[in-house]
Amino acid sequence: MINIAQQLKRLISTPKKIVITTHRGPDGDAMGSSLGLFHLLKQLGHTVNVITPNKYANFLHWLPGNKEVIIYEGNETASDEITAESDLIFLLDFSDLSRIAPFNNAVKKSKATKIMIDHHQDPDRDIAKLIFSDTKACSTAQLVYELIDAMRMTTYLNKSIAECLYVGIMTDTGSFKYSSTTAKTHNIIAELITAGAENDKIHDLIYDNSSANRIKLLGYCLNKKLRLYPENNAAIISLTAEELKQFKFKKGDTEGLVNYALSIEGINFATFIAEKDGMVKLSLRSKGNLKVNEIAGKYFSGGGHINASGGVSQVSVDETIKITEEIIKNLNN
Repeated sequence: MINIAQQLKRLISTPKKIVITTHRGPDGDAMGSSLGLFHLLKQLGHTVNVITPNKYANFLHWLPGNKEVIIYEGNETASDEITAESDLIFLLDFSDLSRIAPFNNAVKKSKATKIMIDHHQDPDRDIAKLIFSDTKACSTAQLVYELIDAMRMTTYLNKSIAECLYVGIMTDTGSFKYSSTTAKTHNIIAELITAGAENDKIHDLIYDNSSANRIKLLGYCLNKKLRLYPENNAAIISLTAEELKQFKFKKGDTEGLVNYALSIEGINFATFIAEKDGMVKLSLRSKGNLKVNEIAGKYFSGGGHINASGGVSQVSVDETIKITEEIIKNLNN
């Protein structure tokens, strides 16, 4: 950590053109860590652009700096030019360039020095010159704070940085309930609150700010689309593109749906399957030692954390359900 922090401090000691990017379908940790770092680097006199591969949930649009984020899809030419001219590129909250497609080609071609900050398993160490990877960390936002601290730059912490990093940590720990939440995590949260993060306001904006359609979609999923496999301690929720259209789906409306299935007594494995953007996507969650990242990697070209992973299926929703049911049958074998 100290060595990485020293190298990073040297890299950002003089004004540079910097790009920060994160994975497709950015969640709270992706945007919180990216914008938190954005505000730090802006204070240091750098020219900074946050470029995300695609759009993200409306409930994250209140984050400080959101209006300056560039969405790659629809702004390809400008994004490619900015990336080609950059001196440094920060890769946040992902460990493989395929996770930022179609922006990955521009990043790969850029001669900029690349820095990865991430907490996922099995990082591709060939994509960045400087890598700060810790799979035990609860979030990438926590790692950004740890780097700020190690560089002795906590004097730069302000309300904007604090609230962005707070969102990243809060969302990736399930409001501090996951086992990845440690004493260090709570100590960092205390520092962020001291720096100006309004925890009650943040929780309200993230969790208590749903549209009526989102709540109706949740009710529909739990009432009509929840499949239980109690003999295997498993559950599946699925949605077709037509069903999403019925509830006027917007990006982020299905965020956290899989956790409702996992919250049922006796359920240790839950899968959410949805037809979005012309493909079938999966979110997998588990409790204990059941490694859903291995399931995601083996069957769905995906990956992630031991207890929280994602992937894609090349077949229909119904066929994907059948594949998942076969996986469920073999969970205890």
